[in-house]
Amino acid sequence: MLLAEKSTGHIVEVLDLHALFDPLKTTVKASLHYGEEAQDPESFDKAGLKFPSGEALPTCWTDPDYRHKQVRAQA
Repeated sequence: MLLAEKSTGHIVEVLDLHALFDPLKTTVKASLHYGEEAQDPESFDKAGLKFPSGEALPTCWTDPDYRHKQVRAQA
């Protein structure tokens, strides 16, 4: 999956989708796509990533308590 760095806008290819979807993990392994070829994999903070369209990552991917806040608000 391709995402973008918030700070630079550079495209990164996420190599570990399970870590991306797991809200308990704060980092993902990805390769920076900068220049003519993909760079070596490195860790990226999920908080520093967004979709290339500019949209933020879904809360269920980044916040392990996202459902608890919603349930408390409805109570």
